[in-house]
Amino acid sequence: QVQLVESGGGLVQAGGSLRLSCAASGSISSIIAMGWYRQAPGKPRELVATITNLGRTNYAASVKGRFTISRENAKNTVYLQMNSLKADDTAVYYCRISQYSGTGYADYWGQGTQVTVST
Repeated sequence: QVQLVESGGGLVQAGGSLRLSCAASGSISSIIAMGWYRQAPGKPRELVATITNLGRTNYAASVKGRFTISRENAKNTVYLQMNSLKADDTAVYYCRISQYSGTGYADYWGQGTQVTVST
């Protein structure tokens, strides 16, 4: 059993910043990747940013230069620093962690945290 606890979402004005955190607890084995996804009203869920166990990062084109993903392995935590927020960033943000437990690979998802950017 793995539990992901997300925090940092909320309401912010356009141009402002937020920092999302996602901490994993429970039966943590070998985390191979962490990431953030989001889903806006009327839109499919999309990748925002990912980071692998080797430190390789990947960003959606819409957030490059504004968002930064990072990790703190000792705490099994992934962060998403969001700067210069726009109204289009409004969405429910979901944390995802992939790990290998010895029996196979598994993905774990957070419950989602609402980010609302006001104009």
